[in-house]
Amino acid sequence: MRNLAEAFLSETDRQAVDDAVAAAEAGTAGEIVCMIVSSSYHYPMANVLGGVALGLPLALLATHILGAWLWIGTSDMWLFLGLFTLLFALGHWLMGHVAGLKRRFIARREIEAEVEEAAITAFFRHGLYRTRDANGVLLFISVFERKVWLLADAGIHAKVPQGEWDALVSRVTRGIGRGERSQAICEAIGTIGELLGRHFPIKPDDTNELRNLIVEDAKPAR
Repeated sequence: MRNLAEAFLSETDRQAVDDAVAAAEAGTAGEIVCMIVSSSYHYPMANVLGGVALGLPLALLATHILGAWLWIGTSDMWLFLGLFTLLFALGHWLMGHVAGLKRRFIARREIEAEVEEAAITAFFRHGLYRTRDANGVLLFISVFERKVWLLADAGIHAKVPQGEWDALVSRVTRGIGRGERSQAICEAIGTIGELLGRHFPIKPDDTNELRNLIVEDAKPAR
């Protein structure tokens, strides 16, 4: 699949998100990071299932038609195996290049689990747990899965009810679904900034400890 993360926001939109983070952090000692990844996992089994789902029925149909036309008798089995191999390879290739098709062969619970794990991994990999007041917040967007995940460090998580985070994730998801990607993300960042500002007001010696926006295409190694 093409680089979904790179295509998700234009250069203008990225600058808008970066500016939104900077504006939100201007009123709080908290740290906000927006991270966009192409995919949280590569889902190899979906490629296999898609290849079988495409290759098996088409190979059976083609064998029936070609076998009758060629009149090859007991060699039908070898014809089927040859056709299935070719069609399976085609289906496997399609799963790797057509995101909408591949998603149909992945269970929702698997997607939820992989996005959550990828978000937690990113939270630690990019040092959000190392902020001075334990008040880092990660807005994690996984494009292939069409999922948004929001993680807050211990300092802020203890002070903001989970329901507020869930409502914010729903707002971002709906906005992205309407095609208002940059607007939805910037509004969410503004809300996060307000939440952080209530509990972690800006300090005289405050510095920007983390990157505002991270865009990654690479999938986590397993």
